[in-house]
Amino acid sequence: MSYIEKLEELLTKSVIPDITDRLDEIFEEIAGNKEATQDAKEEIEELREFKSDLEDVVEEIKNGDMEEEEAKELVADILSAQEGEAEEEFGFVEEE
Repeated sequence: MSYIEKLEELLTKSVIPDITDRLDEIFEEIAGNKEATQDAKEEIEELREFKSDLEDVVEEIKNGDMEEEEAKELVADILSAQEGEAEEEFGFVEEE
């Protein structure tokens, strides 16, 4: 599998759905509280922008505008970020 294919798979099957799920969670919290905190509003805005950027990357892939080397770097960044999230969830993050 090429890095471009791997990137598209990561984005469409993992990263973008995770962002969508997190947005849904925030909206559920807001509905329960009947009010959005400033932090929630900021997180929503950041997640929407990030999701839009990732959707643009998927579009670049579909249009054939993605270089293999760029895809390789993005895959490495995503996997590193996902690894960091897993460590945080399980409390394995080393303090500096």
